[in-house]
Amino acid sequence: MNNFTYYAPTKIIFGKDCIKSLKEELSVYGNNILLAYGGGSIKKSNLYDTIITLLDGFNIFELSNIEPNPRIESVRKGISICKANNINVVLAIGGGSVIDCSKVVAAGYYYDKDAWDLVLNPDLITNALPIVSVLTLAATGSEMNKNAVISNMDENRKKGTSSNCMIPKVSFLDPTYTFTLPKLQTAAGAADIMSHLFENYFQKATDCYVQDTIAEGLLKTVIKYAPIAIEDPTNYSARSNIMWASSLALNGLTAAGKGGSWSCHAIEHELSAYYDITHGVGLAIITIAWMRYILNDATVNKFAKYAENIFDIHDNDKYKQASLGIDATKNFFLSIGLPSKLSEVGIDESKLKLMSKQAYLHGNVRNGYVSLNEEDIYNILLMCK
Repeated sequence: MNNFTYYAPTKIIFGKDCIKSLKEELSVYGNNILLAYGGGSIKKSNLYDTIITLLDGFNIFELSNIEPNPRIESVRKGISICKANNINVVLAIGGGSVIDCSKVVAAGYYYDKDAWDLVLNPDLITNALPIVSVLTLAATGSEMNKNAVISNMDENRKKGTSSNCMIPKVSFLDPTYTFTLPKLQTAAGAADIMSHLFENYFQKATDCYVQDTIAEGLLKTVIKYAPIAIEDPTNYSARSNIMWASSLALNGLTAAGKGGSWSCHAIEHELSAYYDITHGVGLAIITIAWMRYILNDATVNKFAKYAENIFDIHDNDKYKQASLGIDATKNFFLSIGLPSKLSEVGIDESKLKLMSKQAYLHGNVRNGYVSLNEEDIYNILLMCK
C-alpha cells in the first residue's frame, strides 16, 4: 500500500425529503445563487418548483440545458452569469454532467482567461465558488469528489480536470429523485459506478485489502440492486443503496494507497468526444474487451480473486476462473440492457485508429494496471466492434 492523504470534506445529507434543509445550508454562503441544471426533467418531476419555493428570498440566476456530456460552451456561459451577477454559491441540480459543469464554472469565476485552460491544466485552478449539489442520477460520484469532465466538441476532446477547491461543500442525496430515471440511464449509471471501482481495484499496488474489500462490497451492491431498480424504479431500498454506492465508489476511498492511471475511462472519453455517446454505455462496452485483453500471467490472480469474491466462481485453473468472471461481468451488463458492441451505438471502424491515437496521447494509459500503447488500444477497440 502506498502512502496517501485522504480528503473527503463534503457534508452529505441523505434520505427522503432531506432537501428541506437546503435554504439553511445555502444561507451560509450568500443570497446570489447560480441554479444549474440540465434539460426539462427537474421541471417535469416538480423538483424545480420545490427548489424555487425553498429558495424564496434568494436572488436566483439560471444556467439551464447543460448537456449530458457537458460542453465548454455551457461552462463559459455559466462563468459569465456568475461574474455579471456577483454569484455567491453554485447550486447544481442533476447528475454528474451538471455537477461537473458547475465545478468548472465555480473555478472559472476566479480565472480571467478562457475556461478551457482550467480543463487542460488543473494547476491553474486556485479557487472556486462554493458548490452545493442536489443529486438526481447515481453514477459519477461527482457529488463527493474533486473531479470534473468537460467536452470541447470543436476539438473532439473530452478531458478531466480536478482540484480540491471544486469539491462540493454540501450534497443532498434523496433516492426518490431517481425514481423517474429511464431504464437505460439507471443501467448506464450502474456501469459507470462499477467502472470507477474497477479502475481502482485493478491497479499494481499490493497489500490493499481494505480498499479492495470495500470495492468488492460496493460492486456486489450494484450487481444486487441495479436489476431491482430497473424493474421496480420506485424501490427505495434499491435506489438508496445504489446512490450511496455511487458516492463511495469515487470519493477517494477505494483509491487511497493506490496509484496509476485509468485505462477504460481514457479510451471511452474518445468515444464520447467523437460520437457523444452515454459515458456508462461506452464503459460497459470497453471494460469487457479491456479485461480480456490484459488477462495474462501477471494479472490472472487478481482476476481470479475478482471472479471468486464477486460472483462466487471457483476453479483450480486460474485462467478459467478469471475468464468466467469476465463472462459473468459481460452477462450482468447484458442483463440490465446495456449494449456490448460499438456497432450497437453507431460507431464503425472509420475512427478507431484516430481515437486510439488520441487516447494514447492524452490518456496516460502507459501508467495503467497494464501499460497500453496505441496499438493495444486499437486492438481493444477492434474487440468491441
